[in-house]
Amino acid sequence: ESYYPTRLVEFTLCLCRLSLIDAITSAVHTSDHQDMSHNPEVLWAQRSDKVYLTVALPDAKDISVKCEPQGLFTFSALGAQGKLFEFSLELYGKVVPEYRKNVGLRNIIFSIQKEERSWWPRILKSEEKPAPYIKVDWNKWCDEDEEVNSETASDDESAFVDEDCESSDDDGLLYLPDLEKARNN
Repeated sequence: ESYYPTRLVEFTLCLCRLSLIDAITSAVHTSDHQDMSHNPEVLWAQRSDKVYLTVALPDAKDISVKCEPQGLFTFSALGAQGKLFEFSLELYGKVVPEYRKNVGLRNIIFSIQKEERSWWPRILKSEEKPAPYIKVDWNKWCDEDEEVNSETASDDESAFVDEDCESSDDDGLLYLPDLEKARNN
């Protein structure tokens, strides 16, 4: 007669233990997730003499960058709510370690001088498909045959974009062609 109530109590206790274990596991994973770093979106474009990297990270703080001659580019910064964002790229070719940086409201643009003037077939040394957060910056893109000789091009790189290929980055805001057309009308 007492078999069923006892089993019901045991079952209820077992469910309570499982719920407690799930709650503890969830709290641990949530805590770990906050400490993990994230990858910001990285847009890239090139000219024969330089590479442009645009890191989409609004309100970035504590920006740390290392650019090594063999082409290793390392970035880290704190984003909104203090989340850590970082990435490391092994660029296709060698670069000059000094770089130019423009910190805007929504992104950080880097202009990195190539050691040798040439067009790279891709941004990374590896032939594997790049990580999903690395994308071509079509607003800064310029094909090899469209590039104007650098002696005739303007050297004003306030937003790190040559005048030989039309592009814009107003105060760190991403260029939106449709909005530009609407503004001109």
